[in-house]
Amino acid sequence: MANTPAETAAPGAPSASPRRVDLTGEAADLLRRLTGIHGPLMFHQSGGCCDGSSPMCYPAGDFITSEADVHLADLHVDRVRAPIGFWMSVSQYAYWKHTHLTVDVVLGRGSGFSVEAPEGVRFLIRSRLFSDEETAALGLEAPRVNRTG
Repeated sequence: MANTPAETAAPGAPSASPRRVDLTGEAADLLRRLTGIHGPLMFHQSGGCCDGSSPMCYPAGDFITSEADVHLADLHVDRVRAPIGFWMSVSQYAYWKHTHLTVDVVLGRGSGFSVEAPEGVRFLIRSRLFSDEETAALGLEAPRVNRTG
């Protein structure tokens, strides 16, 4: 991923250069505040139980990744020194590989395991399918669509 700030994307807007994950300005603001409290951070998107498919934010290294996880992006946030890694389970990636993700923030308490939980907000994923151009640029095979008349 380029070193441009990830927070420049609007949810649902195609990227000039295809990235798999972006942040809203609100998410970037919260990450700046959380980094000041917890130090370097990381995300993991499991798609499991607990909070459904909410991205979980942890101090970097607190969630141990393995060959069962895919590294989708390093999110670069203005005024945050270390990039914020974004990981997803391999099984979830199989469903979402044709999807652009935007990390956003909404009011409401998320999981007690994610660092934003005490703030009264939670991270949320907004998604859209990659355009044909983005799919090609990422080297993905276009998804099969049943087009019956």
